[in-house]
Amino acid sequence: MRRVAVAAVCAVLAGSSAVTSAAALAGAQRGRPRTATKKPAAPLPLKIEQATVQCRESLGQGIRTGASYCFVLKGQDPAQGVLVTVPPHNGPATLMFNLHNRHTYSEEDVKAGRGFASYSGGIGVLTMTGELLGRGAVQSEFRNVRDLFERIGGGAGPGGVKAVAPLGNEEVMVTIPPATTQVSLLGELLEATTAIGRESATPGRPVALVSNVRVEYRVK
Repeated sequence: MRRVAVAAVCAVLAGSSAVTSAAALAGAQRGRPRTATKKPAAPLPLKIEQATVQCRESLGQGIRTGASYCFVLKGQDPAQGVLVTVPPHNGPATLMFNLHNRHTYSEEDVKAGRGFASYSGGIGVLTMTGELLGRGAVQSEFRNVRDLFERIGGGAGPGGVKAVAPLGNEEVMVTIPPATTQVSLLGELLEATTAIGRESATPGRPVALVSNVRVEYRVK
């Protein structure tokens, strides 16, 4: 009987000790200051702005859009291309531009039934060390003046427009690596059929026209 009584007392004491320990632990937890969890900073919003462009050969300004048009010349040296500055950025940036074929309009050819022309032009976007980041291409056909994307001011033609005009319109987007702050647009391929026959571009000659050059990026 004594052993049973001792065992019962021990069990009661053990239970009381466990309750006391649990209460003490809970009290300590209530009294301990909580450390606030910091939320990660929200990423800065994307910014889109007109890019700074160094154009080796400019066509001029569009009458309808006000955009500036730049010839993209065929070549392999990035220093000889259309140079685009990309602001310092966090993560990759996106280069965006409109690509057009180059057409020389002749009202006489159109009236004489010789106005048809077709063009396929391709360009590359390269780093200044020659790494290819992406390509753009535009293909279009001309039959009459309504096919032109727009006319360029500052010429000797009727209404003060130039004979050379952009034809077709393709929007091109190329991803720019985080560390790249300048790229070059260089012409690669031109296949054209005009009133004077088949044409292709030699080094230094225009392959296409570029306009509305923009950069989308997160500020660094």
